[in-house]
Amino acid sequence: MAAPNAITPRQLLRLIGTPKAPVLIDVRTEADFADDPVLVPSAIRRSFKDVDKIREWIGERSSVVICQKGKKLSQGVVSWLQSEGVMSEYLEGGMFAWRDLPGAPSVPVSALPEIAQGGTIWVTRHRPKIDRIACPWLIRRFVDAQARFLFVATAEIQGVAEHFGATPFDVEGVDWSHHGEKCTFDTMLDLFNLHSEPMDRLATIIRAADTNKHDLAPEAAGLLAISVGLSRQYRDDQQQLEAGLHIYDALYRWARDGSGETHDWPAGHGK
Repeated sequence: MAAPNAITPRQLLRLIGTPKAPVLIDVRTEADFADDPVLVPSAIRRSFKDVDKIREWIGERSSVVICQKGKKLSQGVVSWLQSEGVMSEYLEGGMFAWRDLPGAPSVPVSALPEIAQGGTIWVTRHRPKIDRIACPWLIRRFVDAQARFLFVATAEIQGVAEHFGATPFDVEGVDWSHHGEKCTFDTMLDLFNLHSEPMDRLATIIRAADTNKHDLAPEAAGLLAISVGLSRQYRDDQQQLEAGLHIYDALYRWARDGSGETHDWPAGHGK
């Protein structure tokens, strides 16, 4: 059983990717981090010495602090935060335990674009439909909760990227885009090392809807219909993005633990 101010890797794994996920703070020493330069999905790096900055970053949200073994660094930071009324737990067993948990993904830091103004900045074509909503959802939930997304005219993407330090995605000629039969969501799963059974199930639906190959997944036609309908409700791409995140939150939960559920009416009619 975890200590009162601890969370187990398995418990944390169930929260990551959901809107209720806590803020994750990695406080490993530079030497420990250099030995294993990966992050628990959505975690950010902060020095254990900067407790005041960590507290400001967390704000009113719940948090989990992560060190190498779940001992002095994370427990010390958590106790300090709790003494100031901040909701915080430490990851039991730290990164060692996370790494040993089957199915627990780790994001390689080498894949992350440069962080500016508090988070990564991304740019793509305006009027998003499927991939350009699914990819921001993936980044916000599993990579960088503070990521900013800019939607501009296709001709202006390169200029915006250069002037604002943004990473282009889902456009021709860049790494973060379609490759062969794969769509941009697939590419991000590859580069961020986020493959799992539910994520791959979700990726198939997104690929089928985004490339008009509905034979790959029966759910694709529904996702396309919802995505087109959503785009016609909003003129503001940022408002559309915020609404679209809820769609992928629901799809992920379905892919993770609801895909076997069926429904008929009246109850038992089909039996």
